[in-house]
Amino acid sequence: MSLHRRTFVLGGATTPFIGKKHPDFVWKGHPDFGKRDNPTLEDYVRLAVNGALEATGTPAEAVQKGWIGNFVGELFSKQGHLGAAMVGANPGLQNKPMFRVEAACASGGLAFASAVESIQAGTDVALACGVEVQTTESARTGGDYLARASHYARQRGIDDFTFPALFALRTRAYREKFGVTEEDIGHVAVKAYANANRNPNAHMRSVKMDLATASAASDKNPCFLSNAELSPYMKMSDCSQVSDGGTAIVVVSEEGLRRLGKTPADAIEVVTVSHATGNLWQDGDPTVLSTTAAAAAGAFADSGTKAGEVGVCEVHDCFTVTELLMMEAIGFAAPGQAAAMVREGRTQITGDLPINTGGGLVGFGHPVGATGVKQVLEIWRQMKGACGDYQVTNAPSLGLTANMGGDDKTVVVSLFRNA
Repeated sequence: MSLHRRTFVLGGATTPFIGKKHPDFVWKGHPDFGKRDNPTLEDYVRLAVNGALEATGTPAEAVQKGWIGNFVGELFSKQGHLGAAMVGANPGLQNKPMFRVEAACASGGLAFASAVESIQAGTDVALACGVEVQTTESARTGGDYLARASHYARQRGIDDFTFPALFALRTRAYREKFGVTEEDIGHVAVKAYANANRNPNAHMRSVKMDLATASAASDKNPCFLSNAELSPYMKMSDCSQVSDGGTAIVVVSEEGLRRLGKTPADAIEVVTVSHATGNLWQDGDPTVLSTTAAAAAGAFADSGTKAGEVGVCEVHDCFTVTELLMMEAIGFAAPGQAAAMVREGRTQITGDLPINTGGGLVGFGHPVGATGVKQVLEIWRQMKGACGDYQVTNAPSLGLTANMGGDDKTVVVSLFRNA
């Protein structure tokens, strides 16, 4: 998307991402079980929207349009019609046009892309939100719900846990083709957990992960698929978290900045947003994320930038192998070489290309509809020096987000400059 109106992210707010193993999440083994409840979908919409408005000094009345990304609210929470839920978060949003968008795990990225498109069309103050609750059902039932992001009729039978099995297939192909080891991929999990341990909003903020645990299956870190051929290629540490949470951001034009009494120094500028969609009914080379590659190529072509200029990024690591495949699809590494970059520490907070500094989906968590919006907020926070203990040591001038829906079927890649 070539932008003809300057567009900015003014900031926003995220809730903690919580689920099992988070100290604030109530489950059957928690001492508060039966005494208090976890936040609901309604709670997360309200917390994210009002948090973003407060954090950016944006009166609700100033918002002209809003988008909310959500995948399966109808299933986990028995609630759809979430545009109207955004209005319900704040009385100042009454009668504003609000829209719910869905693209599986890229729902949040699509909400952000829609807000940017609206700015191009003349809107001056827009709100992008993402929210998901996924802990209301058992893991197996939840796995069936989330399998709707695949070609259900063709792929559901691969395993009870469809998406872990699909990415175990990619892991097997990637390891066999490039000679990448289980330990190589384990470095991705170790980095994710270490970053999450420094992030107060992360799902896995209290859980440690060492290389020995991440590098081999064990009672502590089991393989869990029932598909015998694929099970050795997917351990618990390789998976993103089943999380609840919400994030919202304020997206504005130059006129929007002026109306809110802000300047470009308060914001980051959107350089471009590139949205690519693949064919749900067919799959390609399992060692290549071709839709991601197309979206990234479009972003760099539209902006006249190159992968080597990116100083900080958030990529979609629904599984550990996905982070490596994302790095290669975007152009940060040659095919089969991303693992070496991770092993050498180049993608750590102190490295030359920090990736997923707050823990990514593996460590920060993955409330499906919220992820794409959270990624954008994380880039804003890093560029504005607001990340506290997980602040990068470089001063990035160009940031990137890559949010993927399904098995590389919908991808939104965005670029940002520190205004």
